[in-house]
Amino acid sequence: MFANYGPIFALLRGTAFLLAANGLHGLLLPLRGQAEGFSATELGLLGTGWAGGFVAGCIFAPRLVRNVGHVRAFSAFAASAAAIALMTGLIVDPLVWIGLRVFTGFVMAGAFMVIESWLNEAATNENRGTVFSMYMMVTFSSIMAGQMIVAAGQVTNETLFMIAAIFFCLSLLPTTMSTAASPRPLTAVSLDLKGLYRNSPVAFIACFLVGVANGGWGTLGAVYGAKINLSTLQIAVMMSLTVAAGALLQIPAGRISDRIDRRIVIVVMATLASLFGLALFIAAPRSATVVIAMTAFYGAAAYTLYSLAVAHANDHAGAEDFVKVSGGLLLLYGFGTMAGPLLGAALMEFMRPESLFLATAVAHGGMVAYTALRIVTRAAPLQEEKEEFHTMPAERAVTPEALRLDPRGEEE
Repeated sequence: MFANYGPIFALLRGTAFLLAANGLHGLLLPLRGQAEGFSATELGLLGTGWAGGFVAGCIFAPRLVRNVGHVRAFSAFAASAAAIALMTGLIVDPLVWIGLRVFTGFVMAGAFMVIESWLNEAATNENRGTVFSMYMMVTFSSIMAGQMIVAAGQVTNETLFMIAAIFFCLSLLPTTMSTAASPRPLTAVSLDLKGLYRNSPVAFIACFLVGVANGGWGTLGAVYGAKINLSTLQIAVMMSLTVAAGALLQIPAGRISDRIDRRIVIVVMATLASLFGLALFIAAPRSATVVIAMTAFYGAAAYTLYSLAVAHANDHAGAEDFVKVSGGLLLLYGFGTMAGPLLGAALMEFMRPESLFLATAVAHGGMVAYTALRIVTRAAPLQEEKEEFHTMPAERAVTPEALRLDPRGEEE
């Protein structure tokens, strides 16, 4: 049995290095930028640039892969990411970094799509659910591991940039040394905004607003920590626990939503995220223990919302439309992550570091209001029409290609 998983384990090893490098580099840049005196707007633009490049990569990278093949394309993507990591350590300039982050987002989207298509080809109908769960576990754990590496070095020198580049290079080995046949061409990605809104207005608005909140926090959370004088280790723990708490709460929240109107669960979780955000904004705690605990509670609520919104959208869509609907919502989430850092940075510049949570509270509050309005204007789907909840990472490290690996995409 384990022999059948050999190629999959090899791909997951490469994935782990790629995601760890991405997590390390993504947290290192705002910390180094803060230490260098970059403005909150400049640091916010790093996140906006990455998100814009990532969305563009999801749309255009499949053409590149079709032209040169999976192995060559992945090698180019990973090598480019390694070169960029080194360049950001050598050239510490906000404008240069913003431009490089756009390119990083593009090549990361391409690299993730290649790995996800390879995993999809290696998986069978019998083990697809297991492979998808393994991929989700590697996604969460590797990003958090990469973030924790930041605490082991000094953000003010080039060592951590070199470690990120080494990890990007190591991600090449399992794929370039593999004897497995190249998978079929990548799936073309399309975005039908009108169709997505007609299918589920709540999911449409929620995925965009979740992107706004998560994009703002993911980009500027470390900046907030640095501005209130948390240590690098404390910042790494704070950022990792926020995502981990959300991952842990997804299953219980999702199981509850299987039994009642999912929109009610979305309202409850968005309300909790908004209240925790407002509490952090108003109380402005400075104790590291209190900050880490409160942001973990915030993440537990905020990082369940994307999966709930996607599940609600697919309750209204046919099984044959899972990839189309979920892929469109993922791109919509990506557009939200482009706007979130700009909103959070503007409030942090105008007010104080905790204003980042005012930005997330506005996004979550808007979600509560709109979802509550839809509850009274549209009936919930019948219980027998609902599909079983599945976890999905609300992170920018998964592309629409991963949706073909999801067991719910088998019919397509």
